[in-house]
Amino acid sequence: MSDFPVIALRSVELSTPDLAGAVAFYTSVWGLEVAAEAGGKVFLAATGDDFHVLELKAGDKAELRKTTFRAASRAALEGLLERALAAGCALVRPLGPADAPSGGERFVVREPQGAVLEFVWNDLRKQGAAVANRPLRLAHVNINSSDIEGLTGFYRDVLGFVLTDRSKLMAFLRCNDDHHAVVLAEAPVNGLNHIAFLMPDLESVMRGSGRVVDAGTPIGWGVGRHGPGDNVFAYFVDPAGVVIEYTAEVLQVDDSYRVKGPEEWVWPPGRTDHWGIAPPKSEACKKAQLAIGFARF
Repeated sequence: MSDFPVIALRSVELSTPDLAGAVAFYTSVWGLEVAAEAGGKVFLAATGDDFHVLELKAGDKAELRKTTFRAASRAALEGLLERALAAGCALVRPLGPADAPSGGERFVVREPQGAVLEFVWNDLRKQGAAVANRPLRLAHVNINSSDIEGLTGFYRDVLGFVLTDRSKLMAFLRCNDDHHAVVLAEAPVNGLNHIAFLMPDLESVMRGSGRVVDAGTPIGWGVGRHGPGDNVFAYFVDPAGVVIEYTAEVLQVDDSYRVKGPEEWVWPPGRTDHWGIAPPKSEACKKAQLAIGFARF
């Protein structure tokens, strides 16, 4: 088995122009709960063992402030920092005690294409459990890249991820047994494409989606089943314009998995998933997938 220096996607941080409204949406509609408030941020938890999976901070517009990964050990954390700096990352926060309520040790860098990445070790965990119709943890983050090959190389060679599949427009990378924790999407601009939250099962994706629709937010794409990763999906656009996904049944893989290329991920005309019953992705969802940039700080 691969010896991954990064072992999980832990959380993401977003800025939002309506902090109270965002917190209300993610708690009463999306299914998260407030874990803590500190430093002008609200930390939201899923039902799994991560202290939090989403950080919200007030800002002039919706932006991706940072993506946080959990390192395998203190030594892995030190090695990641050394390689990140050697690869041209800008140091944003040095290695030291984390300032979030989840604690642990961390460092923060900005990778060459502009995304801020945080790496933590020994952060607080809680006794988690799967709860029907509510997110368990993050499944993946999808990042837009104007140089997808370059960014794929960064995640693979610097951060130790493994490429699992490559479609025409996307690269799928893993850091554990999940088929992917990071997806890189070919795009004219660098930024956030979407954030995926893992639901316990297909039924929870369906019922959770119904709850979101009942609250007035339409499905942007889905419900369907992806090709790479074989996971069920339903996409929405949150009130600030961020694309978020409920997903479940992510393919579990090991080092024996054979990487498939673009020529193997081809659908019949008019189809965009395995099932072939989902309506086309909405124009609002397509637009939102290119609208969220990286925060500068």
